[in-house]
Amino acid sequence: MTGESFRADGVCQSLKFLLLKPTKITIMSMQLSATVQKLKPSATIAAAAKAKALKSTGVTVYDFTLGEPDFNTPAHICQAGKDAMDAGQTHYTPAAGTLEVKQAICDAYQRDYGLSYRPNQVVVSNGAKHSIHNALTALCGPGDEVIIPTPYWVSYSALVELTGATPVLVETTEESGFCLNAEQFAQAITSKTKLLMLNNPCNPTGAAYPIETLEALARVAVEKDIAVLSDEIYEKLIYEGSEFRCFASFGPDVAARTIIVSGVSKAYAMTGWRIGWTIAPVEVTAAMTKLQSQETSNPCSISQAATIAALSGPQESVTAMLEAFKERRAYVLERLRKFPEISFAEPGGAFYAFFNVSAHFNQPLGGGKVVNDSSEFCTALLEEAHVALVSGADFGAPGYVRLSFATDLKTLEAGLDAIEKFLSPA
Repeated sequence: MTGESFRADGVCQSLKFLLLKPTKITIMSMQLSATVQKLKPSATIAAAAKAKALKSTGVTVYDFTLGEPDFNTPAHICQAGKDAMDAGQTHYTPAAGTLEVKQAICDAYQRDYGLSYRPNQVVVSNGAKHSIHNALTALCGPGDEVIIPTPYWVSYSALVELTGATPVLVETTEESGFCLNAEQFAQAITSKTKLLMLNNPCNPTGAAYPIETLEALARVAVEKDIAVLSDEIYEKLIYEGSEFRCFASFGPDVAARTIIVSGVSKAYAMTGWRIGWTIAPVEVTAAMTKLQSQETSNPCSISQAATIAALSGPQESVTAMLEAFKERRAYVLERLRKFPEISFAEPGGAFYAFFNVSAHFNQPLGGGKVVNDSSEFCTALLEEAHVALVSGADFGAPGYVRLSFATDLKTLEAGLDAIEKFLSPA
C-alpha cells in the first residue's frame, strides 16, 4: 500500500466513523420578548384568514371581515404609478416623503377643509396604521396613559401597549351612537394621561361624531392640555344626516394639540399601496421623521407619486364609490331591522354595520349550535352558515359583531339571507 493510498483510506474510514457516530446538535433557544408574547394577532386579519381557509376547501363563503373597498384603484392613479416607474422614480426618497406629496396633502386639506398646513408638518408613512404607531411611539412611553373610547379599532390598544403605555378604555353605548362625550373624557383624565385616541368616523361602529360633541371634546383637550390623535381615515365616507369636521379645525389651541391621521386606502381604494400620513405640530413631526428614518427609511416612492395623483386629480371616483356604499348601507340596515332580537346604531360613516347579537347567546342557533359569546357566535356562523364576521369582543364590545358592507349587493343579499336563517333556525 502506498503512502497516498494509505492516507486516502484513512480519510475514508474517518469520514465513515463521523457519519455513523450519533451527533448531538445543540439548538439555540431564542427567548421572545415579553412585549411580543403578550401581543395578539390582528383580529380582522385573523378572521379573514379563517374565511379564506374555508374557501380553499371549495365552500362558498360570504366574507364580510375586512375593511377594504371592493373597487379597483382609479385608472389615473395607477397610470401615475406607472409613469413614476418609467421616469425612474424608483429610489429612496426623504424619510417623511417627497416635498411634492407633502404639498399635495397640504393643498387637499386647504381645498377640502380650509385648513392651512406646511409640508414640514406632514409625515408620509407606510399606511395609517404605521402613522398611528409613529405618533404613539413619539409621544408615549412607560407610565403614560392613553384614553381609547370603546368600541375601538382592534390595533389601537396593541399599538399603545407596544410603547409601554397603558390603554384606558372608556365605554360608549349604542344609545349614544357610540360617541365619547366631554364628561366621559374629562373623568378619564389623570396625571398620567398623555393622549386621547379618537376615530371619526369610527371603525367598527361607523359612528360619525356630531360637530357639537367634537367641539366639546376639543374644549376639554385644551383645558386639560391633552393631546388628541384623531384618526380620520374614513373622512370621505359620510352619509346623509352626518357631517365630517376635522378635529384640528376648532381653533389654533386645538390644532396645536392634534395629530391628524389619514391616508388614501379607503377613499381612493388604495389599501395595497400603503400610504398614510400624520399632520402635527412641527416638533412632533420632527420626532416622527427621525423615528421613521430608523424604521423604514421612507414610504414607497411609486405609491407617493400615485398619492399625488389621487389627491390632486379628479375626485369623481370618490363620489361614485360613496354612492355605492350609500346603496349598500341602506340595504344592510333594511335587512338588519327585520332580524330577530338584534339592535344597532345606524352608522353615519365608513362601511360597517355593528350589531348586538347577545340575545341569541345560550339558545339554539343554526345547526343546533349554542354559543356563549360573540367569538363563539362568529365561529358557529362561519361553520354552519359560511358567513364570516368579526367578533365585537376584539373591538371591546363583546355582545356585538361587525359586518363590512364593502362588497357587492348580490353577495350582501346572499350573506344576509344566511345570517337570518342562522338566527331563526326551523
